[in-house]
Amino acid sequence: MRMKSFAIVAALALSTAIAGCSTIGSRMFSNDYGAVTDAGYQLPRIPIEKVPMKYHRQEVNYDTQEKPGTIIVDTQNKFLYFVEGDGQAMRYGIGVGREGFEWHGTAHIALKREWPTWTPPSQMIQRQPELAKFAGGMEPGLKNPLGARAMYLFNKGGDMGYRLHGSPEWNSIGKAMSSGCIRLMNQDIIDLYDRASVGAKVIVL
Repeated sequence: MRMKSFAIVAALALSTAIAGCSTIGSRMFSNDYGAVTDAGYQLPRIPIEKVPMKYHRQEVNYDTQEKPGTIIVDTQNKFLYFVEGDGQAMRYGIGVGREGFEWHGTAHIALKREWPTWTPPSQMIQRQPELAKFAGGMEPGLKNPLGARAMYLFNKGGDMGYRLHGSPEWNSIGKAMSSGCIRLMNQDIIDLYDRASVGAKVIVL
């Protein structure tokens, strides 16, 4: 029985080591979700008390060989890590692609946009004909699905069609609801946007 218990503990330890992260010594930013005036837009306060605490922005211990400035997306646990170096990372709660729209791989940030225009891809319009009115682009604003910021992911083949972006749907964080894009709360995407650089490596696990 003792050997079995030891084996379970050892397996959990190995799993933690592979994950490469720990929330020991985390610094929380739960007070940073108030109303914000940004580029003339008035972002409302997020009722952060309704969002599970693990999805609040926080600085955590994170061991990785990736260089500072790299973004690592943990789709299974719904976390995005911005690698800071010295064993630290800023962690954000995210929403990810729903079943059939999941993806994994490596990309880089090719473009960054504040209050971007959203243009639904033709495949999405085929699935949701009501979006045809936005085929020429939906103007920026509080209801725009890309939110306050967007970072456009490219690989060797060019634009992947995926974005790291804000979302007015704060209650979708921690869930798999998107068409493959990685969404953050608007206050979080503003914070990440200011940290991330064009050319930054993005790893989606």
